[in-house]
Order: sequence, then structure tokens, then C-alpha cells
Amino acid sequence: MLHGASVTLRPATDADVPVLAAVRAKPEVYRWWRGDADLAAEVARDLADPETEKRVIEHEGQAVGMIQWHAEQDPDYRHAGIDIFLDPSVRGRGLGPDAVHTVARHLFDDHGHHRLTIDPAAANAAAIRCYEKVGFRPVGIMRQYERGTDGPWHDGLLMDLLAAELTDPDSRP
Repeated sequence: MLHGASVTLRPATDADVPVLAAVRAKPEVYRWWRGDADLAAEVARDLADPETEKRVIEHEGQAVGMIQWHAEQDPDYRHAGIDIFLDPSVRGRGLGPDAVHTVARHLFDDHGHHRLTIDPAAANAAAIRCYEKVGFRPVGIMRQYERGTDGPWHDGLLMDLLAAELTDPDSRP
């Protein structure tokens, strides 16, 4: 279990599939995360993937999203990448920055990473603001990075964070 200022991040289990699939199905989340017609089956496959560590984001005892990370283990390129989705009903409360900060601190302090990456859609202004609140900086645009649910390719924004740049989101003006 990882504890932030307002969130608890606990390991995801099969029992979390229905609530995580329901969050992923919300249009504000589905727009960015997409998914198969059977989101529950897709979430179950995601949880079974041994290449990523998944944590359910809990706030006031309720599951409100998921954060995950993967690590590049090659010593010459070692870093970790983060992904997150959050129920739109709890946005605007600082839970996203709190969850990202908590995982970043864990990856730096407990796993010895020196650099983290995250790659939101370039048009996802809310996600980009969330990541900037904990110190992530834009590295560059990844042109035609992913196909959108509307068919055409869309740009992604590569962002990174060095350990010394981690900022407590509650301390920002």
C-alpha cells in the first residue's frame, strides 16, 4: 500500500475489474484510454500483464481509478513510465497529482529510478496540467503517436521527470 495526502494506492485485484471497467467506460476516460467492446475483459487482461505494476487509486475508501507503471531494466536506459486514469466525478480535488506524486516518490525512493516518463495525448490539457503539478516537463511532441477513437492519428506529448525535480503538488501556488 502506498499512501498519499488524499489517496491510497493498493494492488489491483480481479475484484476491482467491474469498477475499473465502469470508470474506463465513462466518455471522459474512454476518449483517452479507449478499449475493446468488452472493457471488463480488457481490464482483466491489463491486470494480468506481468510487465506493469497496477495500483487502484482509493479516495475515502472508494476505488476511483488506477495508476500503473512499467520499468525499463536495461542499465544504460533504466527508467520507469507511468499511466493513470481517474473517475471524472472526483476530478478537481487534487487526487490525480497526489497519486502521480505518490507513485513517483515510490519509484525514486524504493526502486532507485532517476527518471520517469509519461505520454499523454497532446490534446489532453487536464492530464498535462496534472503532471506538471508534480514536476513533469514536456520533452517533445510525438507526431501521429496514436490512433484516436475517431480514426485519424493524434499527437502525443512525451514528458519526463528527474528525481530532483519532483514537486509536492500541495506546495505549489
